[in-house]
Amino acid sequence: MPAVRLNKLLATTAIVTLLGAAGAAIAEPKVGMTTDAPPAPSAAPSTPATDPSPAKPADHATEAAPASAVAVSPAAGMQSSPSSAEQAASSPAKTRSSAAAGGDEVPTTGAVDAAPTAASTEPAPAAVTNAVSEADAAVTTQLREIANGKFDRIFGGKKERAAFESFYSSHNFAPLWITDGQVSARGKAAIAYLGQVDADGLDPADYQVPNFASLTDPAALAEAELKLTTSVVTYAHHAQVGRVHWTRVSGDIFYDQKTAGPAEVLANLAQAKDISEALAAYEPHHPAYLALKAKLAELRAGKESSGPAPIANGPVLKIGMQDERVPLLRDRLHVKADGGPAYDKPLAEAVAKFQQEHEIKGAGVLTPATVEALNGRKPDRPTDIIIANLERWRWMPHDLGKTYVMVNLPDFTLRVVQNGHQVWTTRIVDGKPNLPTPIMSAEMKYITVNPTWNVPPSIIAKEYMPILQQDSTALERMGLKVSTDSDGTVHIAQPPGERNALGRLRFNFPNKFLVYQHDTPEKHLFAYEKRAFSHGCMRVQDPVKYAEVLLSIVRPHDGYTQDRIRSMFGNNELDIQFPTFLPVHLTYQTAFVDADGKLEFRDDVYGRDKALLAILKSDERKVADIPIERKENVVRRELLAMPESTTTSFFGGRGFSGNGGGDFFSRLFGAPPPQPSTATQGGRRRSAQAQ
Repeated sequence: MPAVRLNKLLATTAIVTLLGAAGAAIAEPKVGMTTDAPPAPSAAPSTPATDPSPAKPADHATEAAPASAVAVSPAAGMQSSPSSAEQAASSPAKTRSSAAAGGDEVPTTGAVDAAPTAASTEPAPAAVTNAVSEADAAVTTQLREIANGKFDRIFGGKKERAAFESFYSSHNFAPLWITDGQVSARGKAAIAYLGQVDADGLDPADYQVPNFASLTDPAALAEAELKLTTSVVTYAHHAQVGRVHWTRVSGDIFYDQKTAGPAEVLANLAQAKDISEALAAYEPHHPAYLALKAKLAELRAGKESSGPAPIANGPVLKIGMQDERVPLLRDRLHVKADGGPAYDKPLAEAVAKFQQEHEIKGAGVLTPATVEALNGRKPDRPTDIIIANLERWRWMPHDLGKTYVMVNLPDFTLRVVQNGHQVWTTRIVDGKPNLPTPIMSAEMKYITVNPTWNVPPSIIAKEYMPILQQDSTALERMGLKVSTDSDGTVHIAQPPGERNALGRLRFNFPNKFLVYQHDTPEKHLFAYEKRAFSHGCMRVQDPVKYAEVLLSIVRPHDGYTQDRIRSMFGNNELDIQFPTFLPVHLTYQTAFVDADGKLEFRDDVYGRDKALLAILKSDERKVADIPIERKENVVRRELLAMPESTTTSFFGGRGFSGNGGGDFFSRLFGAPPPQPSTATQGGRRRSAQAQ
């Protein structure tokens, strides 16, 4: 592993602490070492990936031990020197045994129990001798030599070598992957696993493995041992938190995942019965991840289509016309067939609805633009899109919780999952392409009824103060309250009410981006299929039902029905606290498997696929797992939490001309979303959108 990559992965102090617990997992056996009693059990290191496996007993016991015993200090790798007579009396014996799927046992150093007392009536147990072959002893010597000032050449600087040196030294430099001078079953299993990580969207070339078959020299074997160790640890890190660190993709992404460090990974693998299972455990195991992984395999095998059968181009269709494309068109729009190829009124109405949602002209006439939209824009390389999505799954907490809220931003949907089952879903509006909703995980802690919107200080200074200087009553006419705090700063807020840009409900999960979910008076925007209209926060189509569902989970005995929640609407802000916090996962799934097992793709609205794949295909890949520092942009984050201005309503659709015409939101963020049809609006005049 390159030194620069490991430099960001290791924390020396924590690793040494971990190794104190893992010290007895593997240790160099001493030829001729005996004990008067069976070895004392060593403490198994705790690992997040697999359950610890008890050490296997030796294959066979040796002859009875001489009266004197050998004192051993496994942690320090030290022992007293036995006499030559004692060495001669001891018979070396192999203690490794092959476990299933590469779980061969690494030699352990025997611990000494107190000798039986004279009063004991039980016979002394048979003595146990732990030993290594001459070939392994030579490799151990070479590992110790490499550690003597030469680890830098393999692992980099002091920080990079610390975990590996500590691990091997605390285990007396016994090889982890070698038995009798050859690659062990454990080593073979690790090599085989690293060779097929492309199943998870990773590249086996990133985890180089040595060719043990061509090696006999102890020095070369020692180098190969460390090379495999490096690759295994690198893979485990990538599987836990990603091949590409999320900071390299965007500043609008944040995760704080805790990972098992090199020492913990190696301790886990040293005791694992099945190396493949132990390594696979570092990957996500959420059903959605596994389903997408299966689709990747099917696509590569040519067994999975990347989308529905396309509708062919043809003549423009109007009601009463006959066309062979009609049955496929009915199936695509879920219109019941009448048994013929006639383009009838029910089908034309379904086409008209589709055209309205996609802002296509046609009024129910099947046009070439409508056919193109129905077929959708399939990715040129669907496997790449799946690989990008599998990578983002690795960024997330691998345990999402049994009950949580899942938002899929490119799909503009929100789902509530309880005990592993979806219990409710709704449409949402999320951020514009230039103000994307962030990707992250947080915890919902409370719901605010009748929220007040407080204008961020930076927006007051940059945008509202110039308005006040031109017209001291302008903000009051906009429905905003202006006050002065005790320190003399101006405070501007929009009070609770039906005109509040946040609506009647706000769902709070504190996070560094200051975003949240909330109600909105702009209900017509939910009629669109693609709903990237906000400044970053998420607007919920049915917030009252959403509140009822959440409160039924976190406060099941408090009787929060939709009617009760509506009865709380008024002019006073109220908070409903959650006794148990609820995980909220804001995800970016441009490829996913739906409830019917169908592979679905969505547009890359924020360019996250494009940025991630560009890194994987460029020279940056070499260092892509190392995080980069991004400067905090406080103003931008305040803008993400900013609801749209309602100045258009107050100034007759003209906006406040202030600094250059139009309301300041239009100047900051461009034009508003396109105007829905009259039927969609229900005759209501559109005001500027709410966040």
